[in-house]
Amino acid sequence: MRLLMVLRQIGKRQKQRQRLRDMKERTSMALFSDADKLRISEAIAATESKTSGEIVAVVTAASESYFYVPFMWAAIIALLVPWPLIYLTWWPMHATYFAQLATFLILVLMLMPRSVRVGLVPRSIKRSHAHRRAVEQFLSQSLHTTAGRTGVLIFVSVAERYAEVLADSGINAKVPAGTWQSIVDHLTKDLADGRAVDGFVHAIEMAGTHLAQHFPPGSGDPNELPDHLIVLD
Repeated sequence: MRLLMVLRQIGKRQKQRQRLRDMKERTSMALFSDADKLRISEAIAATESKTSGEIVAVVTAASESYFYVPFMWAAIIALLVPWPLIYLTWWPMHATYFAQLATFLILVLMLMPRSVRVGLVPRSIKRSHAHRRAVEQFLSQSLHTTAGRTGVLIFVSVAERYAEVLADSGINAKVPAGTWQSIVDHLTKDLADGRAVDGFVHAIEMAGTHLAQHFPPGSGDPNELPDHLIVLD
């Protein structure tokens, strides 16, 4: 009983810390102030005035929750706990069981913060999740329905440290290979240097240059998609 009370207290403290971490992570997404969002919106509007193409900018805190990670690692380690206790101690079976249970619960709580659980995921898996989220956003933002198939998505997933530019078939067929990756390289450099807004503005302008070259503005071009930065939780 005493052990369970201790575990409950540890759990409560860990939940409080988790709430504080979540608040900090949400605050980090607020690194885009209203003025920053306005600047990005103006950059999109100015760029689209020079082309019939469409640009959408999306940033998300994370592309996957990764909630399974703490439970997976805690279960693996907890399964190993009884072996040294059985062979090296005279602990009764119920004490070994409680040690195993305590190990599992404590590890789950320790590994639950987003920064920790994301850090335990292999880079290839994180990139796969982020790419899938980018494709989902390309479709959900209706970039595949623009006239002339000229939609371009600039996507950033913060937790995975991932950026991608996705372009529809109309514009993608007209630009040289490596064009979008070049924009991503510049964007990620700006993000790494702490210039997130500059990175988005530069990426928008670079994408707009290619759109304007191949798809100049026409008479009565409709603004089909949103011009503001879309921020996802």
